[in-house]
Amino acid sequence: MDRKGEKMGVIYAVISYLLWGLLPIYWKLLEGIGADEILASRIVWSFLFMVLLLLITKKWNSFIITLKSLLQNKRQLIFLTVASLLVSCNWFIYIWAVNHDKIIEASMGYYINPLVSVLLGMIVLKEKLSSAQYISFFFAAIGVIILTVSYGMLPWISLGLAFTFGFYGLAKKMIKVDSSIGLTLETMVVTPIAIIYIFYLFSQGMNTFLTVSPKTDILLILSGVATAVPLLYFAKGAQRIPLSMLGYIQYLAPTISLLLGIFVYGEHFSKGHFIAFIFIWFALIIYSVSNVSFMKRDKRKKERKISA
Repeated sequence: MDRKGEKMGVIYAVISYLLWGLLPIYWKLLEGIGADEILASRIVWSFLFMVLLLLITKKWNSFIITLKSLLQNKRQLIFLTVASLLVSCNWFIYIWAVNHDKIIEASMGYYINPLVSVLLGMIVLKEKLSSAQYISFFFAAIGVIILTVSYGMLPWISLGLAFTFGFYGLAKKMIKVDSSIGLTLETMVVTPIAIIYIFYLFSQGMNTFLTVSPKTDILLILSGVATAVPLLYFAKGAQRIPLSMLGYIQYLAPTISLLLGIFVYGEHFSKGHFIAFIFIWFALIIYSVSNVSFMKRDKRKKERKISA
């Protein structure tokens, strides 16, 4: 990849994580609406937006081919369904957390997530960990324990977000498809459930959509765009820059969310929070440095093999 391509990759990746980091602002605009209705709307409008995008980018035929292939492969279909349910759970927890003044706890979940993904890789995929990665888990665990003692209960939002996204990533590894096609498939699986739930809300007179204000309706509709756009920028960035660089950029999103929680929405950042974050940040520094070192060693090995 040339330097211009890599530079564009960094720009795309930064835009994607900036948008993800600023997403709490969007969900706060929908404060007062149940996380269940926001989630159902987000799923339906994301699916419709992605269908429109596939038609515009002329990927519809590829989508149909991929869908037919998945329908003929029971194992792949199971992983797709699992991925769809996991990402829906992740979206629900995050929306609920933001609109219940738990942005700080949510941001911690996305700091912990990379370590959870490595842990799942070790347990499920039998990947080997370095000594530095074991040490990073130790410090992260201390951080979670401190937060648990501080709260008097498990930080279920942080752990729920970290593990649902971690397992989602694991399921996605089993389905290798284009990112835009993948998101369309994932939302397609849960869209029937979302539509049924929206009809249920209408039948019970509990719906917000089409009853509160045009502004609310527009925000619910555009939740599909807010979901898809960062993912598409992320895909563009991931194709152009090394994984190690992407690993550093990914901490931009939870950092922005954390700052929003503290300085914009006035959430209480306790001493317990501070100490817990110190341990988790230290764990991530160790993990990131060890990951870069591993990538460099792996690159040198490949270069030696080529020259041999």
